[in-house]
Amino acid sequence: MTILVFGGSSQIGHFLLPRLIAGGEEVLALSRQPRVATPGLTWLQGALPDAVPAPPSLSAIISFGPLQALADWLARTARVGAPRVIATSSMSAETKCDSSVPAERAIARQLRDGEAALAKACAGHGCAWTVLRPTLIYGAGLDRSLTPIARRAMRLRLFPLPAGNGLRQPVHADDVAQVVLAALECPAAAGRILPVGGGERLPAAEMFARVRRSLPHSTVPLPLPAWLLQLGRHALPRWRGPLHRLDTDLIADNGEMQCLLGINPRPFRPEPSMWMPPL
Repeated sequence: MTILVFGGSSQIGHFLLPRLIAGGEEVLALSRQPRVATPGLTWLQGALPDAVPAPPSLSAIISFGPLQALADWLARTARVGAPRVIATSSMSAETKCDSSVPAERAIARQLRDGEAALAKACAGHGCAWTVLRPTLIYGAGLDRSLTPIARRAMRLRLFPLPAGNGLRQPVHADDVAQVVLAALECPAAAGRILPVGGGERLPAAEMFARVRRSLPHSTVPLPLPAWLLQLGRHALPRWRGPLHRLDTDLIADNGEMQCLLGINPRPFRPEPSMWMPPL
């Protein structure tokens, strides 16, 4: 049997593919860029929801891309059998629902709509599905949140440190990959949307401070006090949402995931290699 992975070149895919291959699985992975096949891994070039042939005898479909695109592909694909489907959404589906910024509420609505569309498409094929909602993902130098901050600081030798009491729960991409593998083997996870957070909750200000301490080069700290951030919310509309969230908890309840799958994500202990692109 074969596992089809959409988003194999993503940060979660970076850790998941070697684990799948080590487990003896035959893997087909989709990427927008041409890539070289290796033992146990065949790359397909393309992007959802464009036409991607569905191989026969799929045992599972794993996706780290947009949920709506996956749902559209499933709905228009005539033959996929009834493989297990595991897909990632985001905790933004929950944490941005009541945001004061309309664009962020739209993101939450889009994520929830995608989750519902995927469930409907899976039902049409008789596929058992599980959706994971990770918090802020890090660990492979491919994220668009902490890694750009770290690299900019290394380049400028200056690290902004915004005040913020909102709790954060960064989750390592490899821990998400392990949750995916566990969900594949857990029938009780079918039909569930599972939050996935890191193993530690810490204030936003401390999260940024740990990133700074993990850098391979020294940087000058630039504290950004609360009063300055408050001014920024009014003066910079584009940053209103991110600045407001510095005092908002962006966390996940791992209880259901841990009970079902037995995965205990690691605490936030960043290292220099985590901000470098993978080789």
